[in-house]
Amino acid sequence: MHALRTLGGVPRSKIRYDNLKSAVAQVLGLSRARVETDRWIAFRSHFNIESFYCRPGIEGAHEKGGVEGMIGYFRRNHFTPVPEVDSLAELNEMVDQWDLHDGHRRIGSRPRTVDEYFAIEQPLLMPLPQEPFETGRLFTPRVDRYSQIAVRTNRYSVPTRLIGKRVRVVLHASHLVVYDRNVEVARHERLIAKGSCRLDLDHYLEALIRKPGAFPGATALEQARSAGKFTPVHDAWWAQARKVHGERDGTRALIEVLLLGRHLAHEHVVAGLATALRAGALTADAVALEARKAAQAEDEPTIGASIPAVPGQTSATVTSLHEWRLAHLPPDTRPLPSVTPYDQLLRSRRTSGSDHREGEAQ
Repeated sequence: MHALRTLGGVPRSKIRYDNLKSAVAQVLGLSRARVETDRWIAFRSHFNIESFYCRPGIEGAHEKGGVEGMIGYFRRNHFTPVPEVDSLAELNEMVDQWDLHDGHRRIGSRPRTVDEYFAIEQPLLMPLPQEPFETGRLFTPRVDRYSQIAVRTNRYSVPTRLIGKRVRVVLHASHLVVYDRNVEVARHERLIAKGSCRLDLDHYLEALIRKPGAFPGATALEQARSAGKFTPVHDAWWAQARKVHGERDGTRALIEVLLLGRHLAHEHVVAGLATALRAGALTADAVALEARKAAQAEDEPTIGASIPAVPGQTSATVTSLHEWRLAHLPPDTRPLPSVTPYDQLLRSRRTSGSDHREGEAQ
């Protein structure tokens, strides 16, 4: 799918494939006949692809020699030394950038670059179908009492409200998406190693706020720290909150802060924590206020900023509605208010008070 989207079309002639397990269920003898998987047949039918399978082993190496040679070139130039990445998605993005860069080179002594040759061939491709093809595999696991689901050989967390229910999981090559009916409730990067577990701290906050004593030793908290989502600023604010409010209430206040992440950006919440910590404000409400201030401060520079000019049009500026109203109000010709009548009332009150006292003295 990614290759066809990158090409911008589907080749009209046969596409050569090695005997990948996702496509070939069985190789029939020494012939080129193959028993294909149902998913692969659906994929080929959707894109109208005619496949050609190479012979396995050394006998079929010459049938895809150009591909093998280019894989070797790519490995030597981009995977030596082996790149260090934090996720499979980051590695795929790097490969895409390297692929775009290689389009500018010339192979051997050829007069044109790879992109120039491809520009000649691209109009010959068949257009891509308008309807997308779902490449993910569908699973319907049941959520266990730990608010986790088993997909293949690994486990992933979902919100605790789904415990005991069946959910729909679409497993892709690099990630998986969990749905409750038609609503997306969780998204995880796919685990590569077998027997692993990926937990999202946000999925357990409703349960942890009722049992804050389980928070410090939670596996989800450890994974959040490793992923950088639970920062040293969180730890510092949490330590001060426990000193002031006690272990239970201080931890509960931190969980309330973490719940803010569902409505505010992570960096704004961290900024609010840092500001509240400096001010000694150790409540979730104070953090929410400072986080919203940080979000507002980030948006304020855009007010009054110049809009980039479009060729043939004059440049314009963005003015706030409040400033526009003040600029278009008619002049105020009313006289300034006076407190003279009030002074007169005070004088008459003092006069009547003195007359009353003189009468009593008489």
